[in-house]
Amino acid sequence: MVISNCSGVCCSREGVTDQKENFRRLLRTVETLSDLGPEMTAERDFSQTAQTMLSALMHAAGASEGVLFVLIEKPSMLNSVAAQGFSLIPEPSIIPLLPRHVHSLSTTQGAVLLSNSSYDTFLSANGNVAPELFRCLAPLRVAGKLVGAVALGRRLEDSLYDEEGLQSLDLLCHYVALAVQNHALTQTLAQRVGENLRLMASLHGFYDHALEAFAAAIDVKHVNIHGHSLRVGRYSAAIGEAMGMDNNDVAALRSAGYLHDIGKVSVDKRLFGKPTTLDPEEFREMADHTTVGHQIVTGVQFPWPRIPEIVRWHHERADGSGYPDGLLNDEVPMQVRIVGLADTLDAMISKRPYREPISLGATLHEIVRITPQKLDPSAVQALLVQIRRDSVGGNRVSFLEDRSAGNLAPADVDQLAAMLQHKVSNGRMYLT
Repeated sequence: MVISNCSGVCCSREGVTDQKENFRRLLRTVETLSDLGPEMTAERDFSQTAQTMLSALMHAAGASEGVLFVLIEKPSMLNSVAAQGFSLIPEPSIIPLLPRHVHSLSTTQGAVLLSNSSYDTFLSANGNVAPELFRCLAPLRVAGKLVGAVALGRRLEDSLYDEEGLQSLDLLCHYVALAVQNHALTQTLAQRVGENLRLMASLHGFYDHALEAFAAAIDVKHVNIHGHSLRVGRYSAAIGEAMGMDNNDVAALRSAGYLHDIGKVSVDKRLFGKPTTLDPEEFREMADHTTVGHQIVTGVQFPWPRIPEIVRWHHERADGSGYPDGLLNDEVPMQVRIVGLADTLDAMISKRPYREPISLGATLHEIVRITPQKLDPSAVQALLVQIRRDSVGGNRVSFLEDRSAGNLAPADVDQLAAMLQHKVSNGRMYLT
């Protein structure tokens, strides 16, 4: 009985000791996680986070050497993102993986100790780092999917890896795997966004060149309007830029300007060269280019959805005096107002069969005079901004290119802007 009692007490004590050890190990791991958590979620470069995570993993296992790898899927390989303790190791260290290596790493349960007989099970020898440097390997998995691995070399004082250290390592690896997976997803998303942006830029470039050709074809009927559609597109884009629009909206304005007169391909060529005012029937035929153009572009899938309405409404005016639908100001989208202004500007400063070109100064005075009754004041203000930049050489490329005869002084443009502001505010002055 005494022996039995003693045996029971000893077993009980051993159980208590094991429980205490398990508790201490769990406590140390929780402490490590509490320190590691903020580091893993901090907004900083992933290479710094990777070094912090590797330090925690090495500390948990008692390792003096370690490498944190992420998995590159195509082709399959382990690529190092952090390394510590090794005297000589390539940066980055790369270990190509065969399908059987990926399978072994994906299915093994927890950290494994490596030996001469097991290196080839998990790692290939075809990379720039020898697998024999590593004594312990812990796969990083999320929902059973391999995302990386931790390879540890010698342990402190060259001791053997024990069960306690491996269990702590396994617990931490679960959280490190989540951080690695999150980084991989972020990188993939950034890569896809970059690819989409490059594709969009390429697509926009294609459209730009193709629509420039269309613009030239639209104007070919009449020698006196050669280049009109191209200029309207470029003026529209510059006005949009001065209004702070983003690149996609600016590209839409340029393209819409190129196409705004596409309906004129159906207009009798003789009307373009008539040296006198069009009669009512001729004007109606000319005005129909807006609805004909709308019909043409409505069936085309452009990256910019407003092109059809810009083509239809670019002759609409704020007071309802425009055509074809007699819209009032609030019914006309801003993009339409911008292209309408650019069209008006180029028509006035260009030569026509029935008149010589109007000077830039006189054109701008007239544009300010009919604003805001017919034209949008914000668009006109942006136009004056670009003209002023031209006058002081502030534009990288001249807004009016070689059509700025009778250059205006900056003070002249400032006076026009003040006149516009005075009209918009109904002559009221505000003291601040």
